[in-house]
Amino acid sequence: MGTTTQRRRPELAAFLRARRARVTPADVGMPPGLRRRTPGLRREEVAQLSGVGVTWYTWLEQGRPINASAQVLDAVARTLRLDRAEREHLYHLAEVPYEPVRRTVSPAAVGPEIQGIIDALDPHPAVVYNARYDILATNPAYRDLFFVPQLESFGAPNVLWTLFIAPDPVCPLVFRDEELPVMVATLRSAYGRHVGEPAWEDFIRRLSAASAHFAELWESGDVAPPGPRVKTFRHEAVGELRMTSVSLSINGMPECRIVAYTPDDEVSRLRAAELRALRPPEAERSPEAEGSPETEESRPLMRTGS
Repeated sequence: MGTTTQRRRPELAAFLRARRARVTPADVGMPPGLRRRTPGLRREEVAQLSGVGVTWYTWLEQGRPINASAQVLDAVARTLRLDRAEREHLYHLAEVPYEPVRRTVSPAAVGPEIQGIIDALDPHPAVVYNARYDILATNPAYRDLFFVPQLESFGAPNVLWTLFIAPDPVCPLVFRDEELPVMVATLRSAYGRHVGEPAWEDFIRRLSAASAHFAELWESGDVAPPGPRVKTFRHEAVGELRMTSVSLSINGMPECRIVAYTPDDEVSRLRAAELRALRPPEAERSPEAEGSPETEESRPLMRTGS
């Protein structure tokens, strides 16, 4: 190892420790926990939020001669909430060529392959969400259950906006006192990877201002990963349906997932069949498959900000 590298490694270690100490768990959507000797993040928390191994991050912070990619340094920089100058400094200390950060844009629409998959799941409702619960694509059964045409006229094709702002029956979720805290905790878990990004910060600010209930749940600091759940929906035409939701990740669409719903019991299966029988023929085609995909900049605020 050369003399320059030998001098940079201790500087890198000191820089990372100092920046870690200034970021609190609340800053990244984590509960404070017990027996915390300092207000800042622990090494294992930085590793978890950055998507890297604890041992690897520990060695990086100790100044050991390990290689770091630009992608990994970007993840660490986001977790530590580094500004542009600090990010560039981190790159130089780690001896990685620095390139200015490009604004990441969530997909505005899915491709025909993914749309074909969720259409093929009909008569089971299926939808594509991003990490902010934007609705990127739906199949006919999902639109049967969730009143998507009314939702679009309301101007908020985002699940959380709908749950906290739209009136029934646009989003017919039952037992909201149980379900909403879990969904907000899932959102906060994803938010830890996007702290400081304008689209995320704007979404949280606007929804908090629009819904005191959301603001209260957000301030709780709870986090939770996506996972299978049994949810109950009440449709005005057929009554209550108990549905099991399962999330599937999508290659090539980071932080997006397919969520599919299947009846949890025989009564719900029969009622789902009733709902399918009520569908008009013109509702069979997915509107997401028509026309050219929208860009992030051309979509309404509640689409891009969620």
